[in-house]
Amino acid sequence: MKKLLALLLVGAMTLSLVACGGSSKETTTEEPAAAEEPAAAEEPAAAEEPAAAEEAIAGDITLWTYPVGKFGDSATVDGIVAAFNEVYPDVNVTVEYLDYQSGDDQVTAAIEAGTTPDLVLEGPERLVANWGAKGKMVDISDLWDADATADITANSAAVESACKSPDGAYYEYPLCMTTHTMAINKELFEAADAMQYINEDRTWTVENFEKALQALKDSGVETTGVVYCGGQGGDQGTRALAMNLYNAKWTDAAHTTWTMNSAEGVKGLQQLVDWVDAGLLSADAGIVASDELQLFANKTTAMSFCWNAANQATYAAQVDFTPYPVAFPSEDGVPELCGGIWGFGIFDNGDAAKIAAAKAFIKFVCDDPVQGPASVAATGFFPVRASFGNIYAGTEDEERMTVFAGFAQWLGDYYNVTLGWAEQRTAWWNLLQQIFNGDDVQTAADAYVETCKAATEAASAN
Repeated sequence: MKKLLALLLVGAMTLSLVACGGSSKETTTEEPAAAEEPAAAEEPAAAEEPAAAEEAIAGDITLWTYPVGKFGDSATVDGIVAAFNEVYPDVNVTVEYLDYQSGDDQVTAAIEAGTTPDLVLEGPERLVANWGAKGKMVDISDLWDADATADITANSAAVESACKSPDGAYYEYPLCMTTHTMAINKELFEAADAMQYINEDRTWTVENFEKALQALKDSGVETTGVVYCGGQGGDQGTRALAMNLYNAKWTDAAHTTWTMNSAEGVKGLQQLVDWVDAGLLSADAGIVASDELQLFANKTTAMSFCWNAANQATYAAQVDFTPYPVAFPSEDGVPELCGGIWGFGIFDNGDAAKIAAAKAFIKFVCDDPVQGPASVAATGFFPVRASFGNIYAGTEDEERMTVFAGFAQWLGDYYNVTLGWAEQRTAWWNLLQQIFNGDDVQTAADAYVETCKAATEAASAN
Protein backbone atom coordinates (compact mmCIF):
# COMPACT_ATOMS: atom_id res chain seq x y z
CA MET A 1 0.00 0.00 0.00
CA LYS A 2 3.05 2.30 0.42
CA LYS A 3 3.58 1.95 -3.32
CA LEU A 4 -0.03 2.96 -3.90
CA LEU A 5 0.36 6.03 -1.71
CA ALA A 6 3.58 7.00 -3.43
CA LEU A 7 1.85 6.74 -6.78
CA LEU A 8 -1.07 8.83 -5.54
CA LEU A 9 1.18 11.48 -4.03
CA VAL A 10 3.26 11.77 -7.20
CA GLY A 11 0.05 12.14 -9.14
CA ALA A 12 -1.14 14.85 -6.76
CA MET A 13 2.01 16.87 -7.35
CA THR A 14 2.24 16.41 -11.09
CA LEU A 15 -1.30 15.90 -12.28
CA SER A 16 -3.44 17.19 -9.40
CA LEU A 17 -4.40 13.65 -8.41
CA VAL A 18 -8.01 12.65 -8.50
CA ALA A 19 -10.15 9.57 -8.65
CA CYS A 20 -13.85 9.31 -9.15
CA GLY A 21 -16.43 8.47 -6.48
CA GLY A 22 -19.84 6.80 -6.40
CA SER A 23 -22.70 5.43 -4.38
CA SER A 24 -23.21 2.66 -1.89
CA LYS A 25 -26.19 1.25 -0.09
CA GLU A 26 -23.56 -0.42 2.04
CA THR A 27 -20.78 0.75 2.06
CA THR A 28 -19.51 -1.19 0.48
CA THR A 29 -18.80 -0.96 0.46
CA GLU A 30 -19.77 -0.75 -0.93
CA GLU A 31 -22.00 0.67 -3.94
CA PRO A 32 -19.91 3.28 -5.73
CA ALA A 33 -21.05 5.51 -8.58
CA ALA A 34 -19.01 7.66 -10.91
CA ALA A 35 -19.56 11.40 -11.06
CA GLU A 36 -19.43 11.38 -14.84
CA GLU A 37 -20.57 8.83 -17.37
CA PRO A 38 -17.73 6.43 -18.22
CA ALA A 39 -16.40 6.51 -21.75
CA ALA A 40 -17.75 3.05 -22.53
CA ALA A 41 -19.43 4.30 -25.66
CA GLU A 42 -16.18 5.60 -27.15
CA GLU A 43 -14.61 3.62 -29.97
CA PRO A 44 -12.55 0.96 -28.19
CA ALA A 45 -8.89 0.57 -28.94
CA ALA A 46 -7.84 -2.46 -30.91
CA ALA A 47 -7.79 -5.52 -28.72
CA GLU A 48 -4.50 -7.27 -28.09
CA GLU A 49 -5.77 -10.63 -29.40
CA PRO A 50 -5.62 -11.30 -33.14
CA ALA A 51 -8.90 -10.98 -34.98
CA ALA A 52 -9.12 -14.71 -35.67
CA ALA A 53 -9.01 -15.50 -31.95
CA GLU A 54 -11.69 -12.90 -31.27
CA GLU A 55 -14.00 -14.31 -33.92
CA ALA A 56 -13.59 -17.80 -32.49
CA ILE A 57 -15.10 -16.71 -29.18
CA ALA A 58 -18.87 -16.99 -29.27
CA GLY A 59 -21.85 -17.96 -27.17
CA ASP A 60 -24.22 -16.72 -24.50
CA ILE A 61 -22.97 -15.72 -21.04
CA THR A 62 -24.63 -14.18 -18.00
CA LEU A 63 -23.20 -11.51 -15.73
CA TRP A 64 -24.51 -10.87 -12.23
CA THR A 65 -23.24 -7.62 -10.80
CA TYR A 66 -23.46 -6.19 -7.33
CA PRO A 67 -24.11 -2.42 -7.32
CA VAL A 68 -20.48 -1.33 -7.62
CA GLY A 69 -21.08 2.25 -8.71
CA LYS A 70 -22.60 2.54 -12.14
CA PHE A 71 -22.22 -1.18 -12.62
CA GLY A 72 -25.57 -1.12 -10.86
CA ASP A 73 -26.97 1.10 -13.61
CA SER A 74 -28.30 -0.65 -16.71
CA ALA A 75 -27.55 2.23 -19.10
CA THR A 76 -23.88 2.22 -18.13
CA VAL A 77 -23.53 -1.56 -18.27
CA ASP A 78 -25.35 -1.69 -21.60
CA GLY A 79 -22.74 0.71 -22.94
CA ILE A 80 -19.90 -1.45 -21.66
CA VAL A 81 -21.46 -4.57 -23.19
CA ALA A 82 -21.94 -2.72 -26.49
CA ALA A 83 -18.26 -1.74 -26.50
CA PHE A 84 -17.32 -5.37 -25.79
CA ASN A 85 -19.50 -6.53 -28.68
CA GLU A 86 -17.67 -4.20 -31.05
CA VAL A 87 -14.69 -6.49 -30.49
CA TYR A 88 -16.53 -9.76 -29.75
CA PRO A 89 -19.76 -9.57 -31.77
CA ASP A 90 -20.65 -13.23 -31.31
CA VAL A 91 -20.83 -13.16 -27.51
CA ASN A 92 -24.26 -12.33 -26.08
CA VAL A 93 -24.08 -10.99 -22.52
CA THR A 94 -27.19 -11.06 -20.32
CA VAL A 95 -26.99 -8.99 -17.14
CA GLU A 96 -28.78 -9.30 -13.80
CA TYR A 97 -28.41 -6.66 -11.09
CA LEU A 98 -28.02 -7.65 -7.44
CA ASP A 99 -28.20 -5.58 -4.27
CA TYR A 100 -26.46 -6.05 -0.96
CA GLN A 101 -29.60 -6.93 0.94
CA SER A 102 -30.72 -9.95 -1.09
CA GLY A 103 -27.83 -10.58 -3.50
CA ASP A 104 -26.06 -13.16 -1.36
CA ASP A 105 -29.26 -15.14 -0.94
CA GLN A 106 -29.79 -15.09 -4.71
CA VAL A 107 -26.31 -16.42 -5.35
CA THR A 108 -26.67 -19.08 -2.65
CA ALA A 109 -29.96 -20.22 -4.16
CA ALA A 110 -28.38 -20.36 -7.62
CA ILE A 111 -25.49 -22.44 -6.31
CA GLU A 112 -27.88 -24.89 -4.69
CA ALA A 113 -30.00 -25.10 -7.84
CA GLY A 114 -27.04 -25.34 -10.21
CA THR A 115 -28.07 -22.15 -12.01
CA THR A 116 -25.19 -19.82 -11.19
CA PRO A 117 -24.24 -17.10 -13.68
CA ASP A 118 -21.06 -17.31 -15.70
CA LEU A 119 -19.63 -14.03 -14.42
CA VAL A 120 -20.03 -12.10 -11.18
CA LEU A 121 -18.70 -8.69 -10.13
CA GLU A 122 -17.85 -8.35 -6.44
CA GLY A 123 -14.95 -8.49 -3.97
CA PRO A 124 -12.54 -11.13 -2.64
CA GLU A 125 -14.57 -11.69 0.52
CA ARG A 126 -17.20 -13.35 -1.68
CA LEU A 127 -15.30 -14.50 -4.76
CA VAL A 128 -12.28 -15.91 -2.92
CA ALA A 129 -13.10 -16.50 0.75
CA ASN A 130 -16.64 -17.73 0.18
CA TRP A 131 -17.54 -19.15 -3.24
CA GLY A 132 -13.95 -19.87 -4.25
CA ALA A 133 -13.21 -21.63 -0.96
CA LYS A 134 -16.28 -23.78 -1.56
CA GLY A 135 -14.99 -24.91 -4.95
CA LYS A 136 -17.58 -23.03 -6.99
CA MET A 137 -15.26 -20.74 -8.97
CA VAL A 138 -12.91 -21.20 -11.93
CA ASP A 139 -9.19 -20.76 -11.28
CA ILE A 140 -8.36 -17.81 -13.55
CA SER A 141 -4.60 -17.85 -12.96
CA ASP A 142 -4.05 -17.60 -16.71
CA LEU A 143 -5.48 -14.06 -16.67
CA TRP A 144 -2.78 -13.10 -14.21
CA ASP A 145 -0.02 -13.10 -16.79
CA ALA A 146 3.36 -11.49 -16.10
CA ASP A 147 2.36 -8.08 -17.48
CA ALA A 148 -0.92 -7.89 -15.56
CA THR A 149 0.66 -9.07 -12.33
CA ALA A 150 3.52 -6.59 -12.58
CA ASP A 151 1.14 -3.73 -13.35
CA ILE A 152 -1.19 -4.54 -10.45
CA THR A 153 1.51 -5.25 -7.88
CA ALA A 154 3.31 -2.03 -8.83
CA ASN A 155 0.22 -0.33 -7.43
CA SER A 156 -0.40 -2.67 -4.48
CA ALA A 157 0.82 -6.15 -3.65
CA ALA A 158 -2.16 -6.50 -1.31
CA VAL A 159 -4.56 -6.61 -4.26
CA GLU A 160 -2.93 -9.69 -5.77
CA SER A 161 -2.81 -11.38 -2.38
CA ALA A 162 -6.50 -10.73 -1.79
CA CYS A 163 -7.48 -12.26 -5.14
CA LYS A 164 -5.61 -15.52 -4.50
CA SER A 165 -6.67 -18.45 -2.34
CA PRO A 166 -4.32 -20.10 0.18
CA ASP A 167 -3.62 -22.91 -2.31
CA GLY A 168 -2.53 -20.43 -4.99
CA ALA A 169 -5.63 -20.39 -7.19
CA TYR A 170 -6.85 -17.00 -8.41
CA TYR A 171 -10.60 -16.56 -8.15
CA GLU A 172 -10.80 -12.84 -8.86
CA TYR A 173 -9.45 -10.51 -11.52
CA PRO A 174 -9.54 -7.01 -9.99
CA LEU A 175 -10.77 -3.78 -11.50
CA CYS A 176 -10.72 -1.12 -8.77
CA MET A 177 -10.02 -0.38 -5.12
CA THR A 178 -10.72 2.25 -2.45
CA THR A 179 -10.38 3.15 1.22
CA HIS A 180 -13.45 3.37 3.47
CA THR A 181 -13.79 6.23 5.95
CA MET A 182 -16.45 7.92 8.05
CA ALA A 183 -17.88 11.39 7.52
CA ILE A 184 -19.31 14.24 9.57
CA ASN A 185 -21.75 17.08 8.95
CA LYS A 186 -19.25 19.94 8.91
CA GLU A 187 -21.78 22.66 9.60
CA LEU A 188 -23.15 20.86 12.67
CA PHE A 189 -19.63 20.37 13.97
CA GLU A 190 -18.80 24.02 13.37
CA ALA A 191 -21.95 25.15 15.16
CA ALA A 192 -21.01 22.95 18.13
CA ASP A 193 -17.38 24.16 18.04
CA ALA A 194 -16.38 20.52 17.56
CA MET A 195 -14.14 20.91 14.50
CA GLN A 196 -11.32 21.74 16.90
CA TYR A 197 -11.16 18.05 17.83
CA ILE A 198 -10.28 16.91 14.31
CA ASN A 199 -6.68 17.17 13.14
CA GLU A 200 -5.73 18.91 9.93
CA ASP A 201 -5.00 15.54 8.30
CA ARG A 202 -8.57 14.41 9.19
CA THR A 203 -7.55 12.05 11.99
CA TRP A 204 -8.60 12.27 15.63
CA THR A 205 -8.08 10.49 18.92
CA VAL A 206 -10.64 8.61 20.99
CA GLU A 207 -10.42 11.34 23.62
CA ASN A 208 -11.18 14.06 21.10
CA PHE A 209 -13.92 12.00 19.46
CA GLU A 210 -15.68 11.80 22.82
CA LYS A 211 -15.25 15.54 23.32
CA ALA A 212 -16.82 16.12 19.92
CA LEU A 213 -19.77 13.86 20.77
CA GLN A 214 -20.32 15.77 23.99
CA ALA A 215 -20.09 19.11 22.22
CA LEU A 216 -22.69 18.01 19.70
CA LYS A 217 -25.07 16.87 22.44
CA ASP A 218 -24.54 20.10 24.39
CA SER A 219 -25.37 22.10 21.26
CA GLY A 220 -28.71 20.34 20.91
CA VAL A 221 -27.91 17.56 18.41
CA GLU A 222 -30.28 14.74 19.31
CA THR A 223 -28.56 11.90 17.42
CA THR A 224 -24.82 12.21 16.89
CA GLY A 225 -24.26 8.85 15.19
CA VAL A 226 -25.82 5.40 15.01
CA VAL A 227 -24.02 2.08 15.40
CA TYR A 228 -26.16 0.08 13.00
CA CYS A 229 -26.43 -3.67 13.44
CA GLY A 230 -29.48 -4.83 11.51
CA GLY A 231 -27.54 -6.93 9.01
CA GLN A 232 -24.42 -7.25 6.92
CA GLY A 233 -24.95 -4.15 4.79
CA GLY A 234 -22.01 -1.79 5.24
CA ASP A 235 -20.56 -3.80 8.10
CA GLN A 236 -17.06 -2.59 7.26
CA GLY A 237 -18.03 0.70 8.94
CA THR A 238 -18.91 -0.80 12.31
CA ARG A 239 -15.90 -3.12 12.13
CA ALA A 240 -13.53 -0.23 11.49
CA LEU A 241 -15.11 1.82 14.26
CA ALA A 242 -14.76 -0.89 16.91
CA MET A 243 -11.31 -2.02 15.77
CA ASN A 244 -9.72 1.41 15.56
CA LEU A 245 -10.70 2.76 18.96
CA TYR A 246 -7.94 0.91 20.79
CA ASN A 247 -5.90 -0.37 17.83
CA ALA A 248 -7.23 -3.92 17.84
CA LYS A 249 -6.59 -6.44 15.05
CA TRP A 250 -9.38 -8.36 13.39
CA THR A 251 -7.28 -11.42 12.59
CA ASP A 252 -3.68 -12.48 12.79
CA ALA A 253 -1.38 -11.53 9.91
CA ALA A 254 -1.81 -14.95 8.28
CA HIS A 255 -5.63 -14.65 8.33
CA THR A 256 -6.08 -17.89 10.21
CA THR A 257 -7.11 -16.71 13.71
CA TRP A 258 -9.85 -14.27 14.75
CA THR A 259 -8.71 -11.78 17.38
CA MET A 260 -11.45 -9.25 18.20
CA ASN A 261 -11.88 -10.84 21.63
CA SER A 262 -8.46 -9.45 22.57
CA ALA A 263 -8.12 -6.88 25.35
CA GLU A 264 -7.96 -4.12 22.72
CA GLY A 265 -10.98 -5.41 20.83
CA VAL A 266 -13.13 -5.83 23.94
CA LYS A 267 -12.09 -2.38 25.18
CA GLY A 268 -13.26 -0.85 21.92
CA LEU A 269 -16.59 -2.68 22.03
CA GLN A 270 -17.11 -1.71 25.65
CA GLN A 271 -16.36 1.91 24.78
CA LEU A 272 -19.15 1.86 22.20
CA VAL A 273 -21.55 0.43 24.77
CA ASP A 274 -20.52 3.10 27.29
CA TRP A 275 -21.10 5.89 24.79
CA VAL A 276 -24.53 4.51 23.90
CA ASP A 277 -25.43 4.15 27.57
CA ALA A 278 -24.33 7.75 28.15
CA GLY A 279 -26.47 8.99 25.26
CA LEU A 280 -23.47 10.14 23.24
CA LEU A 281 -24.11 7.60 20.48
CA SER A 282 -27.10 5.49 19.46
CA ALA A 283 -27.36 1.83 18.49
CA ASP A 284 -30.06 0.40 16.25
CA ALA A 285 -30.56 -3.28 15.46
CA GLY A 286 -33.18 -2.38 12.89
CA ILE A 287 -31.03 -0.58 10.33
CA VAL A 288 -28.13 -1.29 8.00
CA ALA A 289 -25.71 1.09 6.33
CA SER A 290 -28.07 2.22 3.58
CA ASP A 291 -30.51 3.37 6.26
CA GLU A 292 -27.76 5.08 8.22
CA LEU A 293 -26.56 6.88 5.10
CA GLN A 294 -30.05 8.23 4.48
CA LEU A 295 -30.28 9.43 8.08
CA PHE A 296 -27.01 11.26 7.55
CA ALA A 297 -28.19 12.76 4.26
CA ASN A 298 -31.39 13.91 5.99
CA LYS A 299 -29.36 15.57 8.78
CA THR A 300 -30.97 13.24 11.33
CA THR A 301 -27.46 12.19 12.39
CA ALA A 302 -24.30 14.26 12.54
CA MET A 303 -22.04 11.54 11.16
CA SER A 304 -21.89 8.38 9.09
CA PHE A 305 -19.68 5.37 9.73
CA CYS A 306 -20.09 4.13 6.15
CA TRP A 307 -18.37 6.57 3.82
CA ASN A 308 -16.03 6.51 0.84
CA ALA A 309 -15.25 8.38 -2.36
CA ALA A 310 -18.30 6.91 -4.04
CA ASN A 311 -20.77 8.04 -1.40
CA GLN A 312 -19.26 11.51 -1.42
CA ALA A 313 -20.29 11.85 -5.07
CA THR A 314 -23.67 10.18 -4.82
CA TYR A 315 -25.00 12.06 -1.82
CA ALA A 316 -23.69 15.43 -3.04
CA ALA A 317 -26.97 15.97 -4.87
CA GLN A 318 -29.06 14.98 -1.84
CA VAL A 319 -27.56 17.07 0.94
CA ASP A 320 -27.64 20.76 1.81
CA PHE A 321 -24.58 20.55 4.06
CA THR A 322 -20.92 19.64 3.69
CA PRO A 323 -20.12 15.94 4.22
CA TYR A 324 -16.57 16.08 5.57
CA PRO A 325 -14.66 12.76 5.27
CA VAL A 326 -12.55 11.80 8.30
CA ALA A 327 -10.67 8.75 9.50
CA PHE A 328 -12.00 6.61 12.33
CA PRO A 329 -10.84 7.72 15.79
CA SER A 330 -8.04 5.76 17.44
CA GLU A 331 -6.29 5.92 20.78
CA ASP A 332 -3.03 7.19 19.27
CA GLY A 333 -4.59 9.10 16.39
CA VAL A 334 -3.14 6.72 13.78
CA PRO A 335 -6.02 4.85 12.12
CA GLU A 336 -6.07 1.57 10.21
CA LEU A 337 -8.70 1.87 7.52
CA CYS A 338 -10.58 -0.89 5.75
CA GLY A 339 -10.18 -1.17 2.01
CA GLY A 340 -12.40 -2.33 -0.78
CA ILE A 341 -11.40 -4.32 -3.86
CA TRP A 342 -13.82 -5.20 -6.66
CA GLY A 343 -13.38 -7.37 -9.70
CA PHE A 344 -14.72 -10.33 -11.67
CA GLY A 345 -14.90 -14.03 -11.02
CA ILE A 346 -16.22 -16.94 -13.08
CA PHE A 347 -18.51 -19.63 -11.71
CA ASP A 348 -17.50 -23.11 -12.77
CA ASN A 349 -20.47 -24.26 -14.82
CA GLY A 350 -18.45 -26.84 -16.73
CA ASP A 351 -18.77 -25.17 -20.13
CA ALA A 352 -15.38 -24.43 -21.70
CA ALA A 353 -16.84 -22.12 -24.35
CA LYS A 354 -18.67 -20.01 -21.77
CA ILE A 355 -15.55 -19.82 -19.61
CA ALA A 356 -13.52 -18.63 -22.60
CA ALA A 357 -16.11 -15.96 -23.41
CA ALA A 358 -16.23 -14.87 -19.77
CA LYS A 359 -12.45 -14.50 -19.69
CA ALA A 360 -12.54 -12.40 -22.85
CA PHE A 361 -15.13 -10.13 -21.24
CA ILE A 362 -13.03 -9.72 -18.10
CA LYS A 363 -9.85 -8.87 -19.99
CA PHE A 364 -11.66 -6.36 -22.19
CA VAL A 365 -13.49 -4.60 -19.36
CA CYS A 366 -10.49 -4.50 -17.03
CA ASP A 367 -7.45 -4.23 -19.30
CA ASP A 368 -8.38 -2.65 -22.61
CA PRO A 369 -6.50 0.68 -22.85
CA VAL A 370 -9.72 2.59 -23.54
CA GLN A 371 -12.38 0.54 -21.80
CA GLY A 372 -10.29 -0.31 -18.72
CA PRO A 373 -10.03 3.27 -17.42
CA ALA A 374 -13.67 3.89 -18.40
CA SER A 375 -14.72 0.83 -16.41
CA VAL A 376 -12.86 2.11 -13.36
CA ALA A 377 -14.58 5.48 -13.80
CA ALA A 378 -17.91 3.66 -13.73
CA THR A 379 -17.10 2.26 -10.29
CA GLY A 380 -16.09 5.61 -8.86
CA PHE A 381 -12.92 4.27 -7.28
CA PHE A 382 -9.19 3.99 -7.94
CA PRO A 383 -7.69 1.71 -10.62
CA VAL A 384 -5.71 -1.32 -9.50
CA ARG A 385 -3.43 -1.02 -12.53
CA ALA A 386 -0.55 1.38 -12.02
CA SER A 387 -0.31 1.99 -15.77
CA PHE A 388 -3.76 3.62 -15.80
CA GLY A 389 -2.33 6.44 -13.70
CA ASN A 390 -4.55 9.33 -12.73
CA ILE A 391 -7.57 8.65 -14.93
CA TYR A 392 -9.57 11.57 -13.52
CA ALA A 393 -7.01 14.35 -14.01
CA GLY A 394 -8.67 17.56 -15.05
CA THR A 395 -12.22 16.40 -14.25
CA GLU A 396 -14.67 18.02 -11.86
CA ASP A 397 -13.85 15.28 -9.34
CA GLU A 398 -10.23 16.35 -8.92
CA GLU A 399 -10.53 18.29 -5.68
CA ARG A 400 -12.84 15.78 -4.01
CA MET A 401 -10.73 12.79 -4.93
CA THR A 402 -7.48 14.36 -3.82
CA VAL A 403 -8.94 14.19 -0.31
CA PHE A 404 -9.66 10.48 -0.60
CA ALA A 405 -6.25 9.77 -2.10
CA GLY A 406 -4.80 11.04 1.16
CA PHE A 407 -6.51 8.31 3.17
CA ALA A 408 -4.53 5.61 1.32
CA GLN A 409 -1.61 6.07 3.72
CA TRP A 410 -3.70 4.45 6.48
CA LEU A 411 -5.03 1.54 4.44
CA GLY A 412 -4.77 -1.57 6.59
CA ASP A 413 -4.72 -5.32 6.12
CA TYR A 414 -7.33 -6.86 3.81
CA TYR A 415 -8.44 -9.42 6.39
CA ASN A 416 -11.75 -9.96 4.55
CA VAL A 417 -10.24 -12.98 2.78
CA THR A 418 -10.10 -15.05 5.97
CA LEU A 419 -11.91 -18.34 5.39
CA GLY A 420 -15.33 -18.43 7.01
CA TRP A 421 -15.89 -14.77 6.17
CA ALA A 422 -19.58 -15.13 5.29
CA GLU A 423 -20.38 -16.73 8.64
CA GLN A 424 -18.30 -14.09 10.41
CA ARG A 425 -20.45 -11.31 9.00
CA THR A 426 -23.63 -12.72 10.51
CA ALA A 427 -21.86 -13.40 13.80
CA TRP A 428 -20.62 -9.80 13.91
CA TRP A 429 -23.99 -8.08 13.75
CA ASN A 430 -25.33 -10.63 16.22
CA LEU A 431 -22.49 -9.65 18.57
CA LEU A 432 -23.34 -5.97 18.28
CA GLN A 433 -27.00 -6.65 19.05
CA GLN A 434 -26.04 -8.71 22.08
CA ILE A 435 -23.74 -6.17 23.70
CA PHE A 436 -26.17 -3.29 23.16
CA ASN A 437 -28.86 -5.44 24.77
CA GLY A 438 -26.77 -5.72 27.91
CA ASP A 439 -24.77 -8.94 27.42
CA ASP A 440 -21.27 -9.06 28.87
CA VAL A 441 -18.88 -7.76 26.21
CA GLN A 442 -16.05 -10.24 26.81
CA THR A 443 -18.43 -13.20 26.84
CA ALA A 444 -20.11 -12.05 23.63
CA ALA A 445 -16.75 -11.41 21.94
CA ASP A 446 -15.48 -14.85 22.94
CA ALA A 447 -18.61 -16.48 21.52
CA TYR A 448 -18.22 -14.48 18.31
CA VAL A 449 -14.63 -15.68 17.89
CA GLU A 450 -15.64 -19.28 18.53
CA THR A 451 -18.29 -19.03 15.82
CA CYS A 452 -15.75 -17.58 13.41
CA LYS A 453 -13.18 -20.20 14.31
CA ALA A 454 -15.63 -23.01 13.59
CA ALA A 455 -16.51 -21.45 10.24
CA THR A 456 -12.83 -21.12 9.31
CA GLU A 457 -12.13 -24.73 10.26
CA ALA A 458 -15.11 -25.94 8.24
CA ALA A 459 -14.03 -23.92 5.20
CA SER A 460 -10.46 -25.17 5.51
CA ALA A 461 -11.68 -28.75 5.54
CA ASN A 462 -13.47 -28.38 2.19
